[in-house]
Amino acid sequence: MIEIRIHGRGGQGNVAAAYILASAAYEDGRHSQAFPNFGAERRGAPVTAFVRIADAPFSRRCQVIHPAFLVVQDEALLHVPGVTDGLLPGGGILVNSTRSTEELKAQMGLEIVALPANAMARKILGRPVPNTALLSAFLALTGMVSLDALVKGLGQRFKGDVLTRNTELVNEAAKMVPVGLWKEKNHAANA
Repeated sequence: MIEIRIHGRGGQGNVAAAYILASAAYEDGRHSQAFPNFGAERRGAPVTAFVRIADAPFSRRCQVIHPAFLVVQDEALLHVPGVTDGLLPGGGILVNSTRSTEELKAQMGLEIVALPANAMARKILGRPVPNTALLSAFLALTGMVSLDALVKGLGQRFKGDVLTRNTELVNEAAKMVPVGLWKEKNHAANA
């Protein structure tokens, strides 16, 4: 089982990202689970969502304490106590940032990949909602679930022009990261 924790702020599509990722895993024939954890339910407040993906059925229902991967939709959250807590040794962090991957790695001392997801979403969707770009980049990095399954998962939530633009964003974001960089981490976490 692979556990992923997604950190964001209210209004960034954090909870939607978790459900879309779980739906994509299901589309790829895997077992999955997604659920949120809210603090103050207001726009801009920190929100955490959890995703589990496995090849076999599972019954675990608690929060993800020791994720193999973190997806951080707001770079400022990297400095909030507890955000990186429990990350498995060698785990990866994908963060929405205009800063370079190298700069963030040097600052944090962790395995980080940066993606300017807000800018990409603003350009393609017309709104700075980073979730689709981050999911696409995450799947390109890990190979955990196919991008085709991600588009099918998006199709359960969006239709028409919104789905078309999100599909374009999926394709563009996947090109922005080193494809397969975390594939071994994915296999190690799944072992």
